[in-house]
Amino acid sequence: MEFSPTALALIGLLLAAWTVGAAWLMISAGAKSSRAEGSRKAARRMARMIDEAPAIPLLVRADGRIEASDRLAGWLGMDKLPRYLSELNGGPGVGLSTKQLAELTDKVQRAQKTAAPFQMALNVPGSDRTLAMKGALADSQISPGGAALVWVFDFSESQNELSKLREDAARARGDFAALVGLIEAAPLPMWFRGPDAKIRLVNQAYVDAVAGANADQVVEEQIELIEKVDGLDAAQIAQQAAEQDMPIERIVTATIGGQRRSLKVSDLPLGKEGVAGYAVDIEEMEEQAREFRAFREAQRSMLDQLSVGVGQFDAKHRLVFANQPFRRTFKLHSGSVAQGLDFARFLNDARENGTTPEVRDFPAWREEHVQWFASGEAQEERWPLSDGTHLRIVAQPLPDGGLVLIAEDQTEQLALSATRDTLLRTRTATFDSLFEALAVFAPDGHLQLWNRSFAGTWGLEPEMLDAHPSAEDLLEAIAPNLAKSKQAKGIGEVIRSATLDRREKAGRIALADGRTLEFAGVPLPDGNSLLTVLDVTANEQAETALRERAVALEEADAVKTRFLANMSYEFRTPLTSIGGFAELLQSGAAGDMSEQAGEYIQAIIESVARLTEQVENVLDLSQSEAGLLPLAKEKFELMPFVTETVRSREEAIVGGGLSLDLRGSKASGRIEADRRQLGRALGHLLDNAIAATQKGGKILVDLSKKDGQTRIVVSDNGRGMTKDELASAMGKLPPAGGDKRQGLGIPLARQLVEAHGGTLEIMSRRGEGTSAVITLP
Repeated sequence: MEFSPTALALIGLLLAAWTVGAAWLMISAGAKSSRAEGSRKAARRMARMIDEAPAIPLLVRADGRIEASDRLAGWLGMDKLPRYLSELNGGPGVGLSTKQLAELTDKVQRAQKTAAPFQMALNVPGSDRTLAMKGALADSQISPGGAALVWVFDFSESQNELSKLREDAARARGDFAALVGLIEAAPLPMWFRGPDAKIRLVNQAYVDAVAGANADQVVEEQIELIEKVDGLDAAQIAQQAAEQDMPIERIVTATIGGQRRSLKVSDLPLGKEGVAGYAVDIEEMEEQAREFRAFREAQRSMLDQLSVGVGQFDAKHRLVFANQPFRRTFKLHSGSVAQGLDFARFLNDARENGTTPEVRDFPAWREEHVQWFASGEAQEERWPLSDGTHLRIVAQPLPDGGLVLIAEDQTEQLALSATRDTLLRTRTATFDSLFEALAVFAPDGHLQLWNRSFAGTWGLEPEMLDAHPSAEDLLEAIAPNLAKSKQAKGIGEVIRSATLDRREKAGRIALADGRTLEFAGVPLPDGNSLLTVLDVTANEQAETALRERAVALEEADAVKTRFLANMSYEFRTPLTSIGGFAELLQSGAAGDMSEQAGEYIQAIIESVARLTEQVENVLDLSQSEAGLLPLAKEKFELMPFVTETVRSREEAIVGGGLSLDLRGSKASGRIEADRRQLGRALGHLLDNAIAATQKGGKILVDLSKKDGQTRIVVSDNGRGMTKDELASAMGKLPPAGGDKRQGLGIPLARQLVEAHGGTLEIMSRRGEGTSAVITLP
C-alpha cells in the first residue's frame, strides 16, 4: 500500500507531535516529583524545628480532639499525649489538676467561639515545672472548622531565678533597712555625698553636731561639720578622695556643742555612687596622749637619776629609752635609742661587749629571751659575767607588747652578802654544834641569839624566837611548860643577874613533861649575857631506873651504871690523848719524820677517829636500849636537813664512783626531832649504802609525807643481803666476816629512830640491793 507524500508528511507531523508531547509529559512528571520531595523535606525540617523550639504548639479542634508533640506529654508527667483535651487530667500527680483543666478548657472554648486570645500560667502538679500557655483561634489554613492553637512555654528556670531575685531583693531591703538604722543610731557623725560632692544623707549624730533642726534641713542647706583646712572645704577633700579612688583620713578641729573638739575624719569613695564619711571624736584620746607623754617624760627623767639600769623596748622590739646606768652597764653608744636598736641586736652587741653570760648555744639563748615580750609575767635571771660582775636582770612585759628591762649590778652586794653569810654560818654552826641549849640576851633584856636546841629544850615554837622577844615575854611563854609556873621567876633572876649585876648564877628546874633542866647565866664581855641550859633528865631517869632494879640484878645494874658513867671518860680521855699526840707528831713538833712514819701516824689518827665513833655508838646504843638517850627536840624543815646530811657524804660518794638522787621538796614539811641524833641515824644508813654499793652504782634518798607521817627512804642497788644477813645486821653485834653494813650502824639507827617515836624497816635481796624506810610521826 502506497501513501501519498502528503499523507506521509502528515503522519510524520503526527509522530513528531506525539514524541514532543510524550517528552513534555515526562519532563512535567519529573518536576512534580522533585517539588513533592522538596515539600516532604521542608515538612520534616519544620517538624524538627518545632520539636527543638522552646514552645510546643497544641491544636485543639472543635470536637475537643488535640494534636501536639509527645514532648508536651513529658512536660505534663504523662507517658503519652491523650486524644482529647478533657483527658489531660491523668490522676493525682499526672497531667493537669481538675481546676487547671477546667480553666484551660474554658479559655480554649472562648477562643474558639470569639477568637479572643488568652494567656495563663500553671505549675504542673507533682513537679517543679512551671508552664505558660498563650492561645488564640487557629488559622483556617492550619485547621478549618474553628480549632484553637495554644503555644505552651516551659519557664521553670526563669521562674526559679525570678523567685531567687525576689528573695535577694527582700533580703537586700532588710539589710539596707538595718544598715540605715545602724547608721542612724551610731554615736558618731556620718554622712554621704553624691558624685557632685554635695551632702545627700546624714545621721542624727551629724544633725546634733551641727545643731540642725533635722536631717532634711541639714541636707537642704548643705551645713558642713568640718571647717576648711588649708583653704579646702570638706566637699573639695571628698572630691579628691573620689578622683583618687582612695580613702582620705585627717585630724581636724571642729566646734561641737560650743566646744572645740579634735576629730578624726575619714572620706571613703564608693565608686560612681559618691563618697561616704564619718568623724570620730578623739579629743579625750588626744588629751590622754598628751598626759601620757608628759608622764613618760617625767618618768624617764626620774629613771635617769636611779643607780639601777632601766631600758624600755616597744612592741616592735625597738629600744625607745635607756637611762645612763643602763647604757654604762651594756656599753651602748649614744645613738642606740635614736636608731631604735632591735632587742635581738641588743643581745648580740651585749655579747660582743662581754655583758651577757657565757652560754653554749647563744642563738637558742637569744631566741628564748626574745620570747620575754610574749610572756605573761615578769622574768628574773642572774647573769654572771666573765669579768666577775654579777647582774640581776628583771624583764617586765608591758600591756602594749613592749618590755622593760632592769639591770642591777649586785657584784659588791653579793661579795658583802657572802662574807656576812660565812660569818653567820660559822657562828650558827658553832652554836648549833654545842650540846647545851644557848641564848644570848642584850643589856635591854631582849633575846639576840640562840642555837637550834634552845626552843626545843623549853618546849617553844622556833617562830616565837624569830621576833626577838624580851626576857619577860620569853618567861611568860616558858611558864606553862614548867611543872610549877611560878618558878619562871628564878630563870628571870639568873638572866638579870648576868646582864645587870654581871654575876654568874645557876639553877635547876622541872618541866611539866617530866624533864629536868639545869641552867646558868654567864656575863659576856660585850655587855650581853649568856644563858646555858642542859637537859639532865636522862641522868635522873637512869639513876631512878637503876635504883628500881631488882635486888638480884643490883650488882649488874651497878656495873652498867658505872660503865655508862665512866665510859666517856675512860675511853675518850685515852683516845683524846692518843689522837692529840699523834697530831703533834704529824705537825713536826718532835722533829722531822720519814714518809713511812707519817703514814703510820695518819693511820693512828684515823683509827682513833673510828674508835671514838664506835665508843659514841656503843654509848648511844646502850642508852637508847635503856630508854636513857637524851633528845633535844626542835622543829625544823626536813628537806634542808636531809640535804645537809647528804652533802656531808659527798666526798665518799664521789670517791666511790657512785651517783646519788635526792628527791623531795619543801612540801615534805617540818618535823620535831633531835637534829643531831636523827642526822646520825640517817648518816649510818647512808654510810652502809655507800659501803655496800659497787662503783657505778646508784643511791636514792626519797622524802614524802602521807597521812601525817614523814617517810625517808634510803635505797641502793648494791650487793644486797640474804634473810640471815639482814637478821644479823639488825642485831647488836656483827658476826665475824659479815657484810660491811653489818656493824653497829643499823642497830643504832633503829634505836635512834625509835627514840623519836618512829620505825625503821629494812628490805634487802641478795644481788638486787637494799631499801631502808624511816617513818616518823
